[in-house]
Amino acid sequence: MTRGRGSTTFVPVDFVQITTTTETAAEARKIADHLVEQRLAACVQVMGPITSTYRWQGSVERAEEFMCFVKTRCAMAAKVEAAIVSLHSYENPEIVVTPIEGGSSDYLAWVASETTPDP
Repeated sequence: MTRGRGSTTFVPVDFVQITTTTETAAEARKIADHLVEQRLAACVQVMGPITSTYRWQGSVERAEEFMCFVKTRCAMAAKVEAAIVSLHSYENPEIVVTPIEGGSSDYLAWVASETTPDP
């Protein structure tokens, strides 16, 4: 379904949003810069600080963190995960992949073009 510029389109699940959290803003920026520079993501938004409450090694913990929202193609998800793991300071970083079932056709075309290697 396409209704013109900026319209919402329901597409096959070709796009995903991957989220991760980091201990510092600097670490989030490092991950964001790497993913965009390597064309693994079209965009990474960093939000924070946020407060996370979680159970770790039998105890309830609370920490200030920064959340990264990674926009990419489904085909890039494994490479994005590997990059996050290699750059991340956490022993077990959050990496959650959520399918994008629809969105602006222009925006999704941009995500596709920015995550395709240069010819």
